[in-house]
Amino acid sequence: MSAPAAERIIGVVVTHRRRELLTESLKVLTTQDRPLDHLIVVDNAAEPEVGALVAAQPIPTTYLPSQHNLGGAGGFALGMLHALALGADWVWCADDDGRPEGPQVLSTLLACAHRHDLGQVSPVVVNIDDPDALAFPLRRGLVWRRRRSELFADGEAQTDDLLPAIASLMNGALFSAATLDRIGVPDLRLFVRGDEVEMHRRLARSGVAFGTCLTTAYLHPDGSDEFRPILGGRMHTQYPDNETKRFFTYRNRGYLMNQPGMRKLLPQEYARFGWYFLVQQRDVAGFRDWMRLRRLGRNEHFGGPDRG
Repeated sequence: MSAPAAERIIGVVVTHRRRELLTESLKVLTTQDRPLDHLIVVDNAAEPEVGALVAAQPIPTTYLPSQHNLGGAGGFALGMLHALALGADWVWCADDDGRPEGPQVLSTLLACAHRHDLGQVSPVVVNIDDPDALAFPLRRGLVWRRRRSELFADGEAQTDDLLPAIASLMNGALFSAATLDRIGVPDLRLFVRGDEVEMHRRLARSGVAFGTCLTTAYLHPDGSDEFRPILGGRMHTQYPDNETKRFFTYRNRGYLMNQPGMRKLLPQEYARFGWYFLVQQRDVAGFRDWMRLRRLGRNEHFGGPDRG
């Protein structure tokens, strides 16, 4: 894939009551050595001070305040569709609590996409406080990777710069417009938690070449605390730290695990969560709640707690 002379790249950021963190993110997003042609900020809290912050950026911007909290899923869906409507050739996604590791992230991702003929490419998402640690552990089969350096181990990377067929969405993810035409945008119904996994599922089934560029990174707060070791650390399971996060995580996983491309993981899902709740924690009530929430998702019952 040779780079067209005048590709239009539009950034999309979704935010919700994190003006201070958004400020730090925008400082890096708007000073890339390959500048964004336009930046869209979707504000799920519709705060006037966020609108003023966006208007003050040194590149062309669009501020989309939402009086209804669309969540990460709906926010990125709105932003991506608006970017396509503005004529984007590529859409670069970012969250409000993270930021690219430096000014060369976008140009590195774009070069990697053209070099390997990719329709989507992501940076490595690393812990903002410890950049060699992954912000989210990466599971390949039964093996978990927790360090950036481990992604080069045991034949994971097939080239010096690409981990193929795996990508973290949406933190720093770069999509071609043609890829979004094929896979669509995030599912509003999922709100938060699992929306990026569901989109990854569609990406993996689409036939579009994609991957993670190992030579650049996106800084993000550590999310590994949710992943609890079981069986002496040989496997892990997920237990978010509050009831609302658990609701959306488990409900949405129930939906995800019933979709084509994910059903093969169901035996492992039952084994891991059953072991965690019933054997390791001896939490029968927790297991029942997990079953209830995953049943809601499996049956596509997408109501839920107050979205704030």
